[in-house]
Amino acid sequence: MKQVYHIPLSKLVQEMHFEVLVEPENFEQVQITSPEVNRPGLALAGFYDVFEPERIQLIGKAETRYLDSLVPSTKRVMLQRLVDAKPVAILYTTSLTVDDCVIERARLRGVPVLRTSATTSAIMANLISTLNLHLAPRVTRHGCLVEVYGEGLLLLGDSGIGKSETAIELLKRGHRLIADDAVEIKRVSDRTLVGAAPEMIRHYVELRGIGIVDVRRLFGMGAVKDTERIDLAIQLENWVEGKMYDRLGMDEEKTNILGIDVPSITVPVRPGRNLAIILEIAAMNNRQKRMGYNTAEELNKRLMQQMGIES
Repeated sequence: MKQVYHIPLSKLVQEMHFEVLVEPENFEQVQITSPEVNRPGLALAGFYDVFEPERIQLIGKAETRYLDSLVPSTKRVMLQRLVDAKPVAILYTTSLTVDDCVIERARLRGVPVLRTSATTSAIMANLISTLNLHLAPRVTRHGCLVEVYGEGLLLLGDSGIGKSETAIELLKRGHRLIADDAVEIKRVSDRTLVGAAPEMIRHYVELRGIGIVDVRRLFGMGAVKDTERIDLAIQLENWVEGKMYDRLGMDEEKTNILGIDVPSITVPVRPGRNLAIILEIAAMNNRQKRMGYNTAEELNKRLMQQMGIES
């Protein structure tokens, strides 16, 4: 069964700085479960066959101009029908004046009425983006998430392999920590995963033999970040003698997280290897690939050309 996530309407109001015109008694219990919003043009015209009350209903200048074109009695009926449909909230944009009949009916039906000074298009885009982030499918993975040269690196591997120690070394080299030990990963779009730390352990790192380290206090605010897109998954594993590891970078591994294939590499760990430098190179190389240049393919192309000349 697909899990449904939610965000309290009161939290969204605080985050988006909405003005509350009608606050029902159960306002603190109202939950938003849909990342979609709606402009109720068809509903205001009387068509409710596909009306979805779990969506926030936006009323902007277009809807207001249409309503003003109606005779007052019809306008009142249409607005009351919208409120009677019990939407999760009605949001007026561009500081529009709210009709008294809406206020009265909303108080009677317990429907929140909000207002913002933002334009309809701007607030619609902002709301969808915010709701997609809060209501996104998610999973928690054991690992470490760091930002290296603007690339989000998800470090995976068995407990004790050295993920936290590598993250600390990267911090000393000027990079940033997002999460250690547990990474909350959200699928915010069909192509993008965003990772963050659970609130309880945010900005903390556990180092065996030392204990818990507060990275923000020890290294400063510039060493931490709340969220980061996951660009590359790095599997750390103990070096196995005789195992064939990719030496050219021709093999393109993927790690599937929440239905999205993330570029992945396996890095063997053994004494004497400087993992921080290796991960810096991995980040730069991944960035270069995303910009259209693949060193392994370029080398292979040269070899093929050389073989063609010699033959």
